[in-house]
Amino acid sequence: MKNLQTPLFLNIDENEWNDMNNCGCMRQQHFPKNTVIFHMGDFIREIGIVLSGTVNIENIDLWGNKSLLSSISPGQLFAESYVLCQEPIMVNAVTAEPAEILFLNLELITNTPFSTKTWYPKIIKNMLQISLHKNLTLANRIFCTTPKTIRGRLFIYLSEEASKAGSTTFQIPLSRQELADYLNLDRSALSKELGKMRDEGILEFRKNQFTLFSTSI
Repeated sequence: MKNLQTPLFLNIDENEWNDMNNCGCMRQQHFPKNTVIFHMGDFIREIGIVLSGTVNIENIDLWGNKSLLSSISPGQLFAESYVLCQEPIMVNAVTAEPAEILFLNLELITNTPFSTKTWYPKIIKNMLQISLHKNLTLANRIFCTTPKTIRGRLFIYLSEEASKAGSTTFQIPLSRQELADYLNLDRSALSKELGKMRDEGILEFRKNQFTLFSTSI
């Protein structure tokens, strides 16, 4: 646990961590790039916690169109809502790069008499806070995809990233294809619009680093 930084285990000490580990509710596994960890339609009992690498949460519609819902970085978790609600998972969880995942069996924890353990209320409280934060993240994505124009969607997303960084120069965590999927856009159309915005002096970019020069479109 010494090097494990995740909000799920906030305020859990080494003894409590060891006690959880001894309950047999955790396991660790390595996945190569582009591996589907959870498939759409699966009933799952474990949540995933990213120790290294990145996991993309993707939705694929009936026609095969893919949308990137979120990108899970080290310390973050995924699939907890489906486990808690005991509903089939409606997305794919796919590694964007080689990843090490810690799995926590929430079904085992919640269906056995662990409520007397000192770590139990901490896990429940942390899980609630994480879920509320994810609701805010989902709301932000809805804001990003609301505008009808490519420029409008890009500007909202980039403005949000600049606000997070506290600077008009910042790095985004998504590749061009991932950004297109996140904003529900065609990649070539997105790249073309970025080029126009650069030529008009609205922004500058090099790979994943952006600088915004204008506060409006």
